[in-house]
Amino acid sequence: MHVPDGFINAPVSVAAGAVAATAVAVSLRGARRELDERTAPLAGLVAAFIFAVQMLNFPVAAGTSGHLLGGALAAILVGPCTGVLCVSVVLLMQGILFADGGLTALGVNITNMAVVTVVVAYAVFRGLLKVLPAGRRSVTVAAFAGALLSVPGAAVMFTLFYALGGTTDVPIGKVFTAMTGVHVLIGIGEAVITAATVGAVIAVRPDLVHGARGLAVPLKLRVDGRLVDAPAAPAAAAPVPAAARSTRPLWISGLVTALVLAGFVSYYASSSPDGLEKVAADQGIDAKAREHAAAGSPLADYSVKDVSDARLSGGLAGIIGVGGTVLVGTGIFWAVRRRRAEDLTATATAAPSAH
Repeated sequence: MHVPDGFINAPVSVAAGAVAATAVAVSLRGARRELDERTAPLAGLVAAFIFAVQMLNFPVAAGTSGHLLGGALAAILVGPCTGVLCVSVVLLMQGILFADGGLTALGVNITNMAVVTVVVAYAVFRGLLKVLPAGRRSVTVAAFAGALLSVPGAAVMFTLFYALGGTTDVPIGKVFTAMTGVHVLIGIGEAVITAATVGAVIAVRPDLVHGARGLAVPLKLRVDGRLVDAPAAPAAAAPVPAAARSTRPLWISGLVTALVLAGFVSYYASSSPDGLEKVAADQGIDAKAREHAAAGSPLADYSVKDVSDARLSGGLAGIIGVGGTVLVGTGIFWAVRRRRAEDLTATATAAPSAH
């Protein structure tokens, strides 16, 4: 759903940019509460994984494909504020390096694909967890539902942007019907990918899944007809605390998976236009689309310039994209984490002087 330059006029694009900038600023502050020394590098990995999976377009209808948006996945794994930042990093890398998503439309894309998807998905996710039985299965089910609804939610937001500032004269009813119809189908793919990924991480490291925090409940025993807390396990038999367990195995396996997906599996992705591209072509929304400012980039269209072999060119571009995203994302999230540590230190230092 990467909106190109020329679909939305300048005033609305500027307004969307202001909304996106505000959301990113708020998310930077919120991410300080969500990130710690273990989850900061994992947030960079989540951004890289989203970049990789977005290269895997899957068919959803005749001549139409879809791809992961990633807002739901990021919000559930690392938190909603950090999730907005993860998807924003991906969109920035795609727009600058790969000419995917217009630069003047960056605010529209961040609002659609990062802010709206995170808000819708996380609201649905948290709402369902309040009514479902506590457990890992409920987290996966809630993740599926949140991801499913987040994609048509972004499609509705694009329709609103088009109604306010579309550069072509297409009836808004047609745009709404076409966009929501195809993106409900894409949402099913988003939901499957999100639920499978969240379920896989919960299976090995539930302590690292933001949306699964608080799942652990004290073991109960029935004694004389009453439920009481089970006695604590002996120290020798006690498991290693979650905070002391290394995240390196998960980080390495996740990065390898992202590299394989982007560098190899992406070659077999559907070549059909995605939902927005198909709707735009069918309805005439793209009549005033402009060439991307980075169309001459060495990595434009996810291929390496002057590398003639399509498989090798696309694979190298994917690997470069994953590597660049994980470096940029991890750097940003470490900086956010460091700022939080500095704030906590300053607070602790100032506390005694208050007496």
